[in-house]
Amino acid sequence: MGMTGTIQILGVVLGAVLIVVGVLESFFFRDQRFHSIFLIEPKDTAAVRLWTVNLGFYNMVWGVGAIIGALLLGGANHQAGHAVLLFACVAHVILGIVLVVSERRLWVSGIGQSLLPLVIAVLLLL
Repeated sequence: MGMTGTIQILGVVLGAVLIVVGVLESFFFRDQRFHSIFLIEPKDTAAVRLWTVNLGFYNMVWGVGAIIGALLLGGANHQAGHAVLLFACVAHVILGIVLVVSERRLWVSGIGQSLLPLVIAVLLLL
């Protein structure tokens, strides 16, 4: 497998992770098992419903975009796939930094959100 294949696999993994996180945010934010991840207090679930559902769907859409970019990367629309996947990755590196800056307790989530996209972006730019 060449570099393109490796990037495609990493892009699909990134997309899948974003979709899973989006599902957790949108549909399982009330589940107390995830409150420590999202920093949600049980008494606040009704108040945060609007933003968790929307944020979750944002992540699911970003995930689909990353997967589409990764798949296009190996075909006739290589340049389109490169652009879509690079955009998704750079966006998530920036979003991970914003997450840490806005709430330092979420530094592990910020690293999780930024690390794989950073690796993919670097590989795309080599």
